[in-house]
Amino acid sequence: MGWFILILVLVAIALGILGAVLKAVAFIVLTIIFTLMALGAIAYFAVKHQARRYMSDPDDRRRLPS
Repeated sequence: MGWFILILVLVAIALGILGAVLKAVAFIVLTIIFTLMALGAIAYFAVKHQARRYMSDPDDRRRLPS
């Protein structure tokens, strides 16, 4: 895998498009990172909200198994 990436980088250098390739890779990596961070924040606040709801009303009948 490492050799394949090295060959692709060398081809990009030879064709003079290394800057464009690096920008595209950076865009893709940052998009994935920010998407995962956003989904993590949404999950964190959803769990936090459910925990607060659960702890605020201990007599809530909806939580009891039927």
